[in-house]
Amino acid sequence: MLTVLKKSMVAVVCLLMLPALSEAGYKKEYKLSCVVGPKMPWGEGATLFADLVRERTEGRVNIKVYTAGSLMAGKQTNEFLLLKRGVADFAFASPINWSSTLKPLNLFNLPFFFEDYAALDRVTAGESGREIEAMIAKKGVTVLGWGENGYRELTNSRRAVRTPEDLKGLKVRVVGTPIFIDIMKSMGANPVNMNWGEAKIAFQQGVVDAQENPAVGIEIPLKIWQFHNHVSFWGYVIDPLMITVNNRTLKTFTKEDQAIIRKAAVDAGLMQKAVVRKGLVAPDLSAHEVMRKNGMEVTVLTPDEKKAFRALTESVYEKWVPRIGEALVEKAKMDMAQ
Repeated sequence: MLTVLKKSMVAVVCLLMLPALSEAGYKKEYKLSCVVGPKMPWGEGATLFADLVRERTEGRVNIKVYTAGSLMAGKQTNEFLLLKRGVADFAFASPINWSSTLKPLNLFNLPFFFEDYAALDRVTAGESGREIEAMIAKKGVTVLGWGENGYRELTNSRRAVRTPEDLKGLKVRVVGTPIFIDIMKSMGANPVNMNWGEAKIAFQQGVVDAQENPAVGIEIPLKIWQFHNHVSFWGYVIDPLMITVNNRTLKTFTKEDQAIIRKAAVDAGLMQKAVVRKGLVAPDLSAHEVMRKNGMEVTVLTPDEKKAFRALTESVYEKWVPRIGEALVEKAKMDMAQ
C-alpha cells in the first residue's frame, strides 16, 4: 500500500533544518480532515501528502491528519463547511460528501457516466475539471490535486447480481447523499441510508442485504466478506478524491511554499490513485482474486449488461442534470471524447 511508497519517498526531516516558525509566520500545526481511517488507501494518501509537504518545506508546514471524520464528529457532509470556515485547514475529500452543498459535484455521482478510468482522468484534467475547481475556489476552497477512492461496486448476502431483476427488492445501504437514493430506486432496489457502524449490525441481523463501495479503497480493507458473499463489479459510480485547502490558509504561505504544497498534492494524488486501481484492470485482476479467496462469488458485468441498468436511470438524469448544470455535463462529455 501507500505505506511502502511513503517510507521510500519521505525522508526524516532533521530538526536542525527547521526554521523558526515565528519568523515564517506559520502555525505550528495545520489540520487536515479525512473521513476514513488511517489504514485505508484514502487515509494513507492523506498521510502521504502531509509527509511530503513536511519534508519538502523542511518542516515549515506541519500538517496533522485527523482521520475517521474526527473534526466533524463523524458527520461527513459537514466537511466542506468546516473547511470553508477554517475549522480544518486542509481536507482530502470526496465530492460525494460535498455534493449536498455544492450541487455541480454530483457530476461524479451520475450513474454509468464514466466508462473507465481514462474518462475520469480526462474530466479532472480537462475543461470541466477546471470549471469545478473554479466553482469551489469561489466558495473559499482551493483544489490542489486529485486522488481517488474508486468505482463503487455492489456486494450483498442474497444472490449474484447481473441483471436489474437480480437487484430488484434488495435493501442496499447507501451513502447519505440524495442522488444515491434516487439511483437505487430507479433500478428497483430499496435504498437505506445509515452510517457504517449501524450498517454492520444491520448486515449481521439480515435487516439490510447489500452495500456499495470501492473494492480496493473500502471493501477489501474492511473485509466485506465478513458480511457478504456476492460482489458485482458494475462500475456504476466512480468516486474521485480532492486534496484541498482553505483559501485563506493558502494565502498565508510564501509563493515558494504554495508551489511545493501544490506539487506534493499532485504527487500524492497520483500515487494514491495507483494503489486503489491496482488489481482491477485486466490483465491484473488480483483484487478480484482476493475476494474470491475469501469466499465471495465475483460477477463482472459486460458493457451490454451495464446498459440494462443505465437504461433504468433516465429519471435520475432528468432530475439531476439541471441541478448539476447542463453546460457542465456537456463539457464533461466533450472532455471524455478527447
